[in-house]
Amino acid sequence: MAVARVSEVIASSPDGFREAVEEGSPAPRRTLRGITGLEVIGKRVKVERGLIVEYRVDMKITFVLD
Repeated sequence: MAVARVSEVIASSPDGFREAVEEGSPAPRRTLRGITGLEVIGKRVKVERGLIVEYRVDMKITFVLD
C-alpha cells in the first residue's frame, strides 16, 4: 500500500497556459520524489491596459511518500 501527498503550486508565464504549467513543474521535480500526477485546478490571466500580459495556473501535484 502506498501513501500519497498533494502539494499546491502556482506558476505563471507571459507566453500561455501550457508554458505556465511547464514553468511550474520543474521546481517540484527538483525537491519532490515520486511525482505521479499533476492537476490544473485553475487558470487566470493578468491584464494591463487591456492586454493579457501573464497567464497563471494553480496546480495540485501528487507524489508518493517513501
